[in-house]
Amino acid sequence: MTSHDSHASTHPPRASRPTIGIVGGIGSGKSAVARHLSNLGCVVSSADDLARRVLTEPIVINAIIECLGREVLAADGSIDRAALARAIFTDSSVRQQVEAIMHPRIHAQRLRDFASAPSHTLAFVIDAPLLLEVGLDRECDAVIFVDALHEARARRVAATRHWDVAQLTQREAAQLPLDEKRERSTHVVINSLDDPQEIQLKHDVARVFAQIIESANRRASNPAT
Repeated sequence: MTSHDSHASTHPPRASRPTIGIVGGIGSGKSAVARHLSNLGCVVSSADDLARRVLTEPIVINAIIECLGREVLAADGSIDRAALARAIFTDSSVRQQVEAIMHPRIHAQRLRDFASAPSHTLAFVIDAPLLLEVGLDRECDAVIFVDALHEARARRVAATRHWDVAQLTQREAAQLPLDEKRERSTHVVINSLDDPQEIQLKHDVARVFAQIIESANRRASNPAT
């Protein structure tokens, strides 16, 4: 039996492969959860990665210049992502305009990526900071909330993004409250530990993923339920 065959009984049929959304506070570790899901056989769509790709499209660059002016351009003519972030997080109307430009293109690219996924893919994962805010949870069979203490998240964003607590608070003010995100999720994993090897997180992600796959297999076996 090949290694592929040894996993065949756990594979949901192609039509029933679940879509999993990831939500949580800034710095909670959503990308780490996505990485572990990728290692478990999922195809992950990162909204941040897709946004970087979309921001290189000339039509998008021109639309953003028309919206915000040339102040958001870097010296090489590309979009300065830091300048763009400052603009959209200080003015909600600007944020809505930029989202209207980018989100349809990000969504279309996500669909193309999922459609071209390898046949052995177990599930699709959407890692998007605004998953609930833009209604992407309607496309998900399960939503994982990554729970982490505020202190842990503040330490992480200070180390990785050089943000202070005020900046973290400002960015999160543009998102749904964490209590609502948790309430609207189907599963929770805890990621408050400062564990470089992420041993507990790996275990929790694997446990939740097994539950999601079991549900997908059950639905495939009993489509009327």
